[in-house]
Amino acid sequence: MYLGIDLGTSAVKTVLMDETQNIKAQASCSLPITQPQPLWSEQNPHDWWLATCDTIKTLQINHADLLAQVKAIGLSGQMHGATLLDQHNQVLRPAILWNDGRSAKQCQILAERVPQYQTITGNLIMAGFTAPKLLWVAEHEPEVFSQVAKVLLPKDYLRLLMTGVYATDPSDASGTAWLNVGQRRWSEEMLQATGLKLTHMPELFEGCDATAQVTPELAVEWGIPPETIVAGGAGDNAAAAVSMNVIAPGSAFLSLGTSGVYFVASKDYRTNPTAGVHTFCHCLPKLWHQMTVHLSAASCLSWLSSVVGASPFELLEEAETTPPSHDTIIFLPYLSGERTPHNDPYARGVFFGLSHTTQRSDLTRAVLEGVAFAFADGQDAMLAAQLPIQEVAVVGGGARSIYWGRILATVLNRPLVYREDREAGAALGAARLGWLAVHSINPENAFSTPPIENTVAPEQNLLETYAKKRAIFQQLYGQLRGVFAEAL
Repeated sequence: MYLGIDLGTSAVKTVLMDETQNIKAQASCSLPITQPQPLWSEQNPHDWWLATCDTIKTLQINHADLLAQVKAIGLSGQMHGATLLDQHNQVLRPAILWNDGRSAKQCQILAERVPQYQTITGNLIMAGFTAPKLLWVAEHEPEVFSQVAKVLLPKDYLRLLMTGVYATDPSDASGTAWLNVGQRRWSEEMLQATGLKLTHMPELFEGCDATAQVTPELAVEWGIPPETIVAGGAGDNAAAAVSMNVIAPGSAFLSLGTSGVYFVASKDYRTNPTAGVHTFCHCLPKLWHQMTVHLSAASCLSWLSSVVGASPFELLEEAETTPPSHDTIIFLPYLSGERTPHNDPYARGVFFGLSHTTQRSDLTRAVLEGVAFAFADGQDAMLAAQLPIQEVAVVGGGARSIYWGRILATVLNRPLVYREDREAGAALGAARLGWLAVHSINPENAFSTPPIENTVAPEQNLLETYAKKRAIFQQLYGQLRGVFAEAL
């Protein structure tokens, strides 16, 4: 039996997987987020641990016999989060999250200190990345920065509490701006530019490597064998890729989670940083991936749901069954800023084209379309880098809606596939990495691809309509870009 733990932004999700890679049980526990100031987004790392233990307690109630058979644990998690620890492993401040935009100025400082940073990291330095967050702490909270002994990514803080070991993997480390992504090692130059040393970093392991065994105390508390190993694991997107077997070059997935990700696997280290395309290590050896990141995806629908007082399911059903009152409503889905292709932490959400006839269903439809237009911008950026994109699977919570899938397929003008276990995502991928840490098998041939449940094709009669709406969408951002920063 194998345990996969995914530390997401809104929840911790845990799965138990058997030797044949079938899910036997699942549990989840929600997480709070604080936004004490504009652009800020933080979580208390202690909440991550409490939520993780809560999911284990849920599994213990009905599946204690399966937990007693666990051989390995895989970890995945939200990327980029700055978890700052002192020499006694005490958390120094709330973790600064991936969708926090406070450190735009520090990105420029790092770029000036290391002019060749794109060659080293393969990426633009973005406000969500970890390195500029540390510069912000050094400037605004020097008493905290002076005590920093270790900087861990979110999932690796869980590992520390589980094993007592500081470790991470290249896929997660790629999002720090401290990794030489092509060489899969820490860059001392980038660390020095942030006022840090190699000793501040955890040790690097491939995602399918064993990093340590759980502590005896944890084994007793969780009801798992004391010899249980913890694999290197992965950032959430690379783990989701493993769950769908997106490993072969050109295979891809589109994730509709809190954020949106368009992920393409590659054997080559191929970059296009100027368009905001992320080039990161895959969580398997000698593999990389490119992806576009859109900071608000399914979270846009969740936001609308909270504002209008209806569940996301109700909104989706209403939008699908209610004819539009008019076709000119556009939504810019930049509720937390945007990465690809704009790299703009100041961008914000906008409704355009409202009138007295606008209905709630029109707003929902505009939100779904706006997210799709953002993904299309990302797809264009990857195609500009001559990245081959083959079959695209849809994963994440938003993958429940085939209606949204039809919009996405039409805007992207490519078919999308919906596979079994698509909502398990990164937790299943983490469990698979735990499985691989136990078995000596070539990672490229280790996993099956979940069966296809649905294939959604573009709706040809809407291609022209969406092309016109997307052109307005792009014009709106261009005209508003300078206003966003002034309005904050």
